[in-house]
Amino acid sequence: MNTQRMIGAIAALALPLLAMQAQAAEVKMMASTAVKTVLEDLVPQFEKATGNKVTIAIAPAAVLKTQIDQGATFDVAILTASLTDTLVKEGKADAARTAIAHAGIGVAIRKGAPKPDIGTTEAFKRALLNAKSVGFTAGGASGVYLSTLFEKLGIADQMKPKLKLLKGPAGEAAASGEVEIGMTQISEILPYTQAELVGPLPADVQSYTYFSAAVATASKEQDAAKALIKFLAAPAAVAVIKGKGMEPG
Repeated sequence: MNTQRMIGAIAALALPLLAMQAQAAEVKMMASTAVKTVLEDLVPQFEKATGNKVTIAIAPAAVLKTQIDQGATFDVAILTASLTDTLVKEGKADAARTAIAHAGIGVAIRKGAPKPDIGTTEAFKRALLNAKSVGFTAGGASGVYLSTLFEKLGIADQMKPKLKLLKGPAGEAAASGEVEIGMTQISEILPYTQAELVGPLPADVQSYTYFSAAVATASKEQDAAKALIKFLAAPAAVAVIKGKGMEPG
């Protein structure tokens, strides 16, 4: 093979690789703690299918919003629906938002501990009053609701001495015995093998938090970011979302 033909052959082999490299992107995602386990399953599948790389910053949604306000950059944000809407209103995210999943609040105890009855609102109320300690994450979406729930149940004053506002995950606090009862979104309880999910809050006092995704207006990886969101909201993701204690949409 002469030199010219050899150069041509090498170029022909290199072009597909160069095209793949040109198409590969690095997507920076900021996501609420509630969807952490969902992303741990689905994001590697997306990376394998596309060749793109995704880096994920996980924290309570309110914490992530504060970081964005302070200048943190992102390509995709998955926050509570209200905070994602705020990003859009502020011009920091595209108006085309996508619902990813929603979760209800659950009650966690240390594995093997006696299970309290939470089958009705009255039983749930008794369980809280009988517990030595009750904890939830102060900065989480569920924490805001639970603070108002105690008022609604008429037990706010009785709860004050036993209430612990946690800096870390409530599921972890229940698993370690730091609190007798931990309350947070169910998807944040299931990952802890030493924690046991007693069940969801009774239906008449349950609260669901919805999480939606949006692409940053300043993102330089718009196509890859949109493809990632589409992947997370696809029908094939439903089984993973449900398996992690959430519901799609």
